[in-house]
Amino acid sequence: MKWNEVEGNWKQFKGKVREEWGRLTNDDVDVIAGNRQQLEGKIQEYYGKSPKEIEHEIESWLARS
Repeated sequence: MKWNEVEGNWKQFKGKVREEWGRLTNDDVDVIAGNRQQLEGKIQEYYGKSPKEIEHEIESWLARS
């Protein structure tokens, strides 16, 4: 799957995002609203991972979704 599919169907993916990155709040997910850069920033903020790790996690998640 590609990110543009997630972005275009964000309401359907919000729950899956919360399942994958449980520290994100509902408010965080609402603010992210499909913006990948904002998602990456929130993951970095809550989990302290490097941008490379985050990119890999998101790509893995997309492949499973």
